[in-house]
Amino acid sequence: MRPGLIIFSTLPMLSGVALAAAPAADGEDHGNSGGLPQLEFDTYPSQVFWLVITFLILYFLCAKVFLPRLGGIIEERRNRIADDFDQAAEFKRQAEEAEEAYKKSLADAKARAAQIAAETRAQIDAEIAELQAETDKELEAELSAAEERIANTTKAANAAVLEAARETTKALVAALIDETPSDDAIDTALNHAA
Repeated sequence: MRPGLIIFSTLPMLSGVALAAAPAADGEDHGNSGGLPQLEFDTYPSQVFWLVITFLILYFLCAKVFLPRLGGIIEERRNRIADDFDQAAEFKRQAEEAEEAYKKSLADAKARAAQIAAETRAQIDAEIAELQAETDKELEAELSAAEERIANTTKAANAAVLEAARETTKALVAALIDETPSDDAIDTALNHAA
């Protein structure tokens, strides 16, 4: 036990012993009086004396032991709370800095992604234009070749039709008038008919 607590716990016993000894010193027999000893006027001086002693001891213990310890505990707690607030403010500042860095990194990443997308779009557009130009050239070449084939086929067909018309005309005229007309006469007749 602490020394202050030993003194504090023994004070009531000492005051009780002093109060019990005071009436016995007077030689009176209070056991038969039937009243409370603390209410008897002849024991008031000793009661007041021990009350003052007890009060002074308690005051001394409170002023020199208990209150400084409580004050120290309160001050320590106040300092700890202030330190916790300071640390919380520091953590908040660090969190805000981290959030700002995150936002900046995110904005930079978005800008870089937009730039990459624009570059890729331009590159793809250039490749599409190049492919379209190549395809247009190929289609034009194929179209020219097809037109040439069509023209050749048309000429061949016209020549075949003309030849068939000549042969048919020759055969009809020969069947109708029993004479074979000349090729020039047939061509002239066919040109007038067309």
